[in-house]
Amino acid sequence: MKQTISAALEARGYTSLTPVQEAVSDPNLSHQDLLVSAQTGSGKTVGFGLAIAPTILGDSDTFQRAAQPLALVIAPTRELALQVRRELEWLYREAGAIMASCVGGMDARAERRALERGAHIVVATPGRLCDHLRRGGIDLSKVRAVVLDEADEMLDMGFREDLETILDAAPEDRQTLLFSATVSADIARLAKRYQKDAQRISTISGKKQHSDIEYRAVMVADRDEENAITNLLRFYEAPNAIVFANTRATVSRLMSRLTNRGFNVVALSGELSQQERSHALQAMRDGRARVCVATDVAARGIDLPNLDLVIHADLPQSEEALLHRSGRTGRAGRKGISALIVPPKGRKKAERLLRGAKVEATWEAGPSAEAVLAKDEERLLADPIWTDSATDVEAKTVREVLAAQSPEAIALAMVRMWRGQRSAPEDLMSVAPRNDSSGPFGPSRWFAVSIGRGGNASPRWLMPKVCEAGGITRSEIGAIRIGATESFVEISEKAVNHFLDALGPEMEIGDNLTLTMVDGVPAEVRNKTGFKPGGRGPRPERFSGGPGGKKFGGKPKRDFDDRGGPSDGKPKAKYGAKKSFKDKNAGAPKGKRFKD
Repeated sequence: MKQTISAALEARGYTSLTPVQEAVSDPNLSHQDLLVSAQTGSGKTVGFGLAIAPTILGDSDTFQRAAQPLALVIAPTRELALQVRRELEWLYREAGAIMASCVGGMDARAERRALERGAHIVVATPGRLCDHLRRGGIDLSKVRAVVLDEADEMLDMGFREDLETILDAAPEDRQTLLFSATVSADIARLAKRYQKDAQRISTISGKKQHSDIEYRAVMVADRDEENAITNLLRFYEAPNAIVFANTRATVSRLMSRLTNRGFNVVALSGELSQQERSHALQAMRDGRARVCVATDVAARGIDLPNLDLVIHADLPQSEEALLHRSGRTGRAGRKGISALIVPPKGRKKAERLLRGAKVEATWEAGPSAEAVLAKDEERLLADPIWTDSATDVEAKTVREVLAAQSPEAIALAMVRMWRGQRSAPEDLMSVAPRNDSSGPFGPSRWFAVSIGRGGNASPRWLMPKVCEAGGITRSEIGAIRIGATESFVEISEKAVNHFLDALGPEMEIGDNLTLTMVDGVPAEVRNKTGFKPGGRGPRPERFSGGPGGKKFGGKPKRDFDDRGGPSDGKPKAKYGAKKSFKDKNAGAPKGKRFKD
């Protein structure tokens, strides 16, 4: 390895190389063409930087004066190309490399001036590079190495002709490296045409997909998705997090919601200019923003060093999208979490995506408000602020505070300030986790509440009141049904005695809000008359003890059909059937007839 490259790695904190970096930098493979399969986040950018170093530097450790490009790196997207440039800049800084980039969305005239001044390494997207070639803005005659990063993606995006134009313009005796997640038939044909005796390297065969990423499928109730996202961000408090959505409208809505909740948020979507995207990513890197809400335009090419959490606000459209989104975290040996928000109607799709992507996920409910606050307490007690030495100015203030306040008052103020700096967690409606071994809700008792829709009651509003007044948890509440003038709450039989003791004889849960225990399942709940489901717990079993064995809550037998005639088993069309055009025209004057 070149001394300047080794020094750059050491200065960057590298103590060992990743498997793909080890494989491609093998001295026995120097100057050879390589066809490499490596998963996202495996450190392949540094890997191909190491692989081409002997070719472009030759016998020297540093570059000579920059003229025509010596190395060309082609990437599918602007974000990925700019990320590759940043990585290669620090890797080749000690060697004195001059870098240039040619990417869509940037000033083409500024790029051409940079090329005219000379560059050792050019990082480009296919379309913009071909544009410079056609205009005579770049000379590839001195290129010694060409790297196609994520070649499979470039072919999928329709860049085959552009890639062929670029490779045909480069010298035939160059070193060519193809990096691709999979080696499809198209990739194999491209390698056969433009590579010479390429060495095949794979660091993902037989390995679990994204082994450094912990997948979690978070079950949420309908219309509770955004609250679950808030609690996930609060629970993990990752230095950087990305929330993925499928549409620009959802990105806009989530950004507004999270900003209002006190999060420092930026957005990435296709409608933004390249400059706006660059500013958003820089805000994430320098700590001015901690949450990025993005469409899939950000699924490739973004490498944030402290990105520990990916949240799929909308389920991805495909297994590939799931892997590419999740691949923004868990990079180069760092652990990460990928959380899928799964509403009831999206459960089968989530299972299909995970199965197709060959990843295993832990199915769970979203973090409760209590869990978030407990995590806050844990972080507070572990904060290094407790062990940092005080400055002279701080020591004077500490003495004054201790003289004026008791330790308990100081601790209370500390806790309040700590929590005041963070968004309050949301109360989530309980959803049973997938394959919950506890089975149905179990034996329960029903309680009537003296308020309904007329009083603006809702399950989300009612549940915390019942829990607080009765000293129970959300897991001990089953179904909640909201009626016009009163509501019904199902309480686990195991918790009933404690619940009644906590309520006392008045059975009040708030001002003018009282509970009454109901014998059995309320008739209104069985018959579903005027009630809307609260979205919590399993639906009550239908009652089958009615006269004649009829089931209450079933669809009543009609005595009349939909058009008013008696139900005699004959087709409904006999009663009130629409007239045919022929019947309508009967007797109508000419010129006033209906037409088919």
